[in-house]
Amino acid sequence: MNTAKLKSVMVLHGDTNASLAQGLGICRRTLSYKMSEKRGSEFTQSEIVKIKERYALSVEEVERIFFAP
Repeated sequence: MNTAKLKSVMVLHGDTNASLAQGLGICRRTLSYKMSEKRGSEFTQSEIVKIKERYALSVEEVERIFFAP
């Protein structure tokens, strides 16, 4: 996952970890774990879809953010 790219998209849309977590229906700590990939935490497919729709991301952008090595 490319956390820097996700954070830059969040900033462009005026989002914070708290607001994105709320939009995803998860707690801020869970979002933090997912963004840092701690404890094996990963975004679910439904969370990725919500993020894609929230920020109007293209398929390529989704791939760069969530599926980057």
